[in-house]
Amino acid sequence: MQAPWPGCRGSLWVSWPLGSQKGTGPAWFSGLTAHLCCQIAGKWYVVALASNSEFYLREKDRLKMVMASLSVLGEDKLKVSFAALTPEGCRRRETIFKKTSDEGEVYLSEGGDKMVQVLDTDYKSYAVIFATRVKDGKTLHMLRLYSRRQEVSPAVMALFRRFAKEQSFTDEMIKMLPSQDECRVDEP
Repeated sequence: MQAPWPGCRGSLWVSWPLGSQKGTGPAWFSGLTAHLCCQIAGKWYVVALASNSEFYLREKDRLKMVMASLSVLGEDKLKVSFAALTPEGCRRRETIFKKTSDEGEVYLSEGGDKMVQVLDTDYKSYAVIFATRVKDGKTLHMLRLYSRRQEVSPAVMALFRRFAKEQSFTDEMIKMLPSQDECRVDEP
């Protein structure tokens, strides 16, 4: 097991899918300095989604931007706090992701199994995250575009759309979320 890096409470382990784009993947990741993994921590906005979930496809036009806060815990955990605006008001929840192996996957079990992979990030402005969840015998996939701001550049949105297409999401499954300021992770 690797020790925490100086200046960081722990490390975020990421996993790269087979067939990663040039410039990403294990070789690119291993060349990063250790402190960059800690830069995933902090405030993020979920600005776009793509999913094959029936619930998502039915409700996607009612969804708004979600705020997230990521905190590195110890050597092998990541806490993600979400705040989402729903018809019932602001819904907040926290989830702890635990590293499953030194190969880098992050795993969550909550009402079903969920595997989370960081497909691409520059740590300072965006992250593209892919999740697979098995629930009620069905495999559900979701791609999320995280941004440090409520807006993203056209180039980052194009990158997200490219990853969505590579994961077999159709245009009907991709949604840019409208911003909202009523529901935040840093307010009670």
